[in-house]
Amino acid sequence: MNYNSTRDKNRVVSASQAIAQGISEEGGLFVPQQLPAYNEADLKAMLEMDYRGRAKKIMGDFLGDFTADEISESVDAAYTAEKFGGENPAPISYIESGDKKMSLLELWHGPTCAFKDMALQILPHLLTKSMKKTCDGKQAVILVATSGDTGKAALEGFKDVDGTKIMVFYPVDGVSPMQKRQMATQKGDNVSVVAIKGNFDDAQTGVKKIFTNAEIKQKLADNNMLFSSANSINWGRLLPQIVYYFSAYSDIVNEGRIALGDKINVCVPTGNFGNILASFYAMNMGLPVNKFICASNSNNVLTDFIRTGTYDKKRKFYTTISPSMDILVSSNLERLLYHLSGEDAEKVAALMSALSNEGVYTVDDEIKAKLEKYFWGGFCDDEKTQKTIGELYKNENYLADTHTAVAVNVYEQYVDQTGDKTPTVIASTASPYKFAKAVLASVTDEALPENEFSMVDALSAKTGTAVPAPLASLKDAKEIFSFECEVDEMPETVLSGLSIG
Repeated sequence: MNYNSTRDKNRVVSASQAIAQGISEEGGLFVPQQLPAYNEADLKAMLEMDYRGRAKKIMGDFLGDFTADEISESVDAAYTAEKFGGENPAPISYIESGDKKMSLLELWHGPTCAFKDMALQILPHLLTKSMKKTCDGKQAVILVATSGDTGKAALEGFKDVDGTKIMVFYPVDGVSPMQKRQMATQKGDNVSVVAIKGNFDDAQTGVKKIFTNAEIKQKLADNNMLFSSANSINWGRLLPQIVYYFSAYSDIVNEGRIALGDKINVCVPTGNFGNILASFYAMNMGLPVNKFICASNSNNVLTDFIRTGTYDKKRKFYTTISPSMDILVSSNLERLLYHLSGEDAEKVAALMSALSNEGVYTVDDEIKAKLEKYFWGGFCDDEKTQKTIGELYKNENYLADTHTAVAVNVYEQYVDQTGDKTPTVIASTASPYKFAKAVLASVTDEALPENEFSMVDALSAKTGTAVPAPLASLKDAKEIFSFECEVDEMPETVLSGLSIG
């Protein structure tokens, strides 16, 4: 299977080239030229597999220039019981309340307590193998823009991986205290963390500009280096996310909650659009999905786009209690537009140019009709998010983080407005302890402690739930990174961090 760019179909690369390169030279994203097609017999076969078996099957069908042994080695190294606290790295909690049937797919049991671990524990294995296939001897420089969770998960995945250096940029006031501490205390000889004086969109735009800067790329080449990405713009980040939707479906069937072939809905708290896009790919491969429910916080650019067909980033930016969704430019939407437009790369390039130059674009009637067929969009502000956390805990004894609560609230809006009672998989994307202040305030009327770790302890005492070990260990961890830079200083910061001029 080969891949081409969303902006130029003539740029065709292998799977390993797509993963090593991360992004196409002209700024487009790599997409598979065709998708594996799974029938009911294939889905039935997955019922007998564990998570790792399903991952090997699906990834093997996409990574044409990897051997079966290479894929098996990567999967087995990534999804260990030690890293994820059990044999199933993505367990499900079931909540049934009246007409609402929720399967909360818990994607946060990995080493950094966020769903990004599901992809970023395997990406280093895929990337290093890709580098050996396509550019052996070069050092990969991983640049990451993060709204909180990707940064730590990427740092943890790539720390001390031979042949790589990783630099993470995050908005100085745009992540939770726990997320900031996770990154600031990161160990590893090849890692670097920088706070920028801007928001996530500034960080993401800055990283993309560096990726496509010919002068900087040449300086890296002169020093036997090349850029790659750990953001979901990299196909190697997105592919592993397809797996857990098939795995969740298999687990729900095995639980007897649905029959094989029954449709489900998928609801995802959405920022950069990668997680929900993975479920869209799964549907197009044969997973029985009825509707994709795209849940946003107050930064509801995606809600408006799904409802109107106009994407307008020229709006107020909100810093919310669900910071991983504080995004106004959802990069992976470009891949969706490519597929909904009938793989019209010229049309996608024009839309992306309009977004970059004018801050807004409107899709044609054909794309809009397809968008409305597959997707439903809703949003939830901070007040309703906290109310949802409180109600879930009080009524269901389930403690959710701020992002999962947004998804639950929007799912409830969807059912109330449409009457659709299809069983729904809701992506639960982070441990509640990563956002202890907001979660604690949602489940107690008592005055909050003054510091983050006192809040963590209070939340555990209040709810009787255990603090995840990776977060508990941060209390006494030494802060290593405190550097800040302006957005326009990012290129210089990268070169300086690499010790090249």
